[in-house]
Amino acid sequence: MFTPKYPTPDTAPPPATSPVVPLTPPAESSTPAVPVPGSSAPVPAASARPAVQLTPAGLITVAAGGTAVVLIVGTVLVSMLLAVALTGVSIAVCAVVLRLLLKDLGTHR
Repeated sequence: MFTPKYPTPDTAPPPATSPVVPLTPPAESSTPAVPVPGSSAPVPAASARPAVQLTPAGLITVAAGGTAVVLIVGTVLVSMLLAVALTGVSIAVCAVVLRLLLKDLGTHR
């Protein structure tokens, strides 16, 4: 009753396969570039330079943006901590007041 029932291997659909596309470019070979027919210049190889280049103004902008994000996140976290602390203190004060009122009610009878 509780044992799983598997289909026979004949009736199971075949798995879908997709062509595998390499994610990395092929390694550079030591052979020179092959000239394109009709052109006298060889095709240049891809450069090893990074894609993103920061200018001094861009670097200052990124640093200022990072500082702003840290300050904003810090402000939000500190205000949340302050809200939790104030809630805890107010609940403690309410508990003390209720305890004193209930104690006072019991002594007057």
